[in-house]
Amino acid sequence: MKKPDSNASRPDSGFAYSRPFFEELVDSALAHAKKLGATDAGAEASEGCGLSVSVRKGALETVERNRDKSLGITVYMGKRRGNASTSDFSKAAIQQTVQAAYDIARFTAEDPAAGLPSSKDIAKRQVDLDLFHPWAITSEDAAQIAMECEAAALQTSKLITNSEGAGVSAQQSHFFSAHTNGFRGGYASSRHSLSVAPIAGKGSGMQRDAWYSSMRSADELASPESVGRYAAQRALSRLKSRKIPTIECPVLFESPLAAGLLGGFVQAVSGGALYRKSTFLLDSLGKQVFPKHIQLLEDPFVKRGKGSSPFDEEGVRVKARTVVDAGRVEGYFLSSYSARKLGMKTTGNAGGSHNLVLSSSRTRPGDDLDAMLKKLGTGLFVIELMGQGVNYVTGDYSRGASGFWVENGEIAFPVEEITIAGNLKDMFKGIQAIGADTYNYGAKTVGSILINKMKVAGS
Repeated sequence: MKKPDSNASRPDSGFAYSRPFFEELVDSALAHAKKLGATDAGAEASEGCGLSVSVRKGALETVERNRDKSLGITVYMGKRRGNASTSDFSKAAIQQTVQAAYDIARFTAEDPAAGLPSSKDIAKRQVDLDLFHPWAITSEDAAQIAMECEAAALQTSKLITNSEGAGVSAQQSHFFSAHTNGFRGGYASSRHSLSVAPIAGKGSGMQRDAWYSSMRSADELASPESVGRYAAQRALSRLKSRKIPTIECPVLFESPLAAGLLGGFVQAVSGGALYRKSTFLLDSLGKQVFPKHIQLLEDPFVKRGKGSSPFDEEGVRVKARTVVDAGRVEGYFLSSYSARKLGMKTTGNAGGSHNLVLSSSRTRPGDDLDAMLKKLGTGLFVIELMGQGVNYVTGDYSRGASGFWVENGEIAFPVEEITIAGNLKDMFKGIQAIGADTYNYGAKTVGSILINKMKVAGS
């Protein structure tokens, strides 16, 4: 494998340990595992550090600095597996940790699916995806940015009466991983964010909302003023919310919530749910789950992408692929273990999905939120969901919600204290449109989603 330049060795990285040190640590753990008699072994050394600052009503509330480190070792004795970890990097501690993993493997029941990924699935080269942008910000500067963000929210209107606070976070980490089937690799990454949660109104009529910006590089974060103003506008729009009668109607999910619907699909077609038979989309490969205008793409190689990685958590090579084509499921999300349990091949998704984009062939460039409200016509526009009422075994879906009642394509009034219900199977098949108002939520990008009908329980 071509060895990339070690970002962890950069003087501005803020890390206490270098990539060469981690390589030596991992190699010594693997060597000790083999010395004990392990048939196979894998190890990973990692370090993370960061700064989190919060303010409220113009005053500093908290300053937190975090630094953690870990060495994890997995030992195989044939089809028996043991795992142990330590935060002590001394030679004696590493040997004790390897011994602990070895002892666990000795007394664990055999699992036919246990084992490292096949050598033919291993990533042979590592591409640079530009994931590491350390932010050398002081706690004073972070607090200043957070205060500017909160001040922008409070100054938007006299009706913004309070704040739950604003925060700035700067986080970075790096790791090196290797195992005895030929994988060696690792990289550094960063994630920075800015958030605020203003409150509008007074007494029983108060409403809150929040907004944030999160990026690999601090240079790409939205401005504190724009985040603050938008969060305030969201809170203001919810004032004088009311209940509505129980009804069945079309529902438009705002794009951040639409990413949650996509997450429900990913969970339902992931290996663990499939081999445990705890999913409503069992045996869905090759079957129509969405309308024919829907497509889902996965791309691990997006520069600075939040779901980007040159390999998965097992060192298996990843690739761009079509997961859903014309509404039909073309692939699952499988690790080596879950693939063996299902009699299939790994998809390079140990650790989760990579940069997913859900789209519709019906979407036009002008399909912004206003256009999607026109398509909704008369129905419910949802901007917040509450509770965990999703049953992934049956697909039953029931969540507390708030948002806006829409009539003839125009927002009529804000609504609250309602419940929306349906079944994810029907909801997926009932997707009528996806907006061009795309929003990136972690590793998922999708516009607002219009579903033909759901039950809305109100007063």
